[in-house]
Amino acid sequence: QLQLVESGGGLVQPGGSLRLSCEISGLNAGAYAIGWFRQAPGKEREGVACINNSGESTKYADSVKGRFTVSRDNAKSTIYLQMNSLKPEDTAVYYCAAEGRVGWGERMTFVQMITIIARAAEYWGQGTQVTVTS
Repeated sequence: QLQLVESGGGLVQPGGSLRLSCEISGLNAGAYAIGWFRQAPGKEREGVACINNSGESTKYADSVKGRFTVSRDNAKSTIYLQMNSLKPEDTAVYYCAAEGRVGWGERMTFVQMITIIARAAEYWGQGTQVTVTS
């Protein structure tokens, strides 16, 4: 049984930075593509970024491109989401999800890949709150 635990959320001012972590335990973390998602109050869950199992390929939502960076350290079974230049509209609960059955589509767009991860992910974390406010 795989477990995902997010951490690193908190309260930050606009323009600030946070680094979220998604720690995986239970199975081989390197076998799973990981997606980061967020859900703000009253809004639908949306994909933010995703990374393939090796960490060599990443994709991002247009709303975070250039500000967020997803990376992973499989030796530590941890995936990171570095968030810079944060905006109030980034306020949400952030989740990571692991998908190991469908595989990575290098030629897919971000929307295509994150949709697959959202639908096929076998494991989800409990979420960490990010609040951006002055």
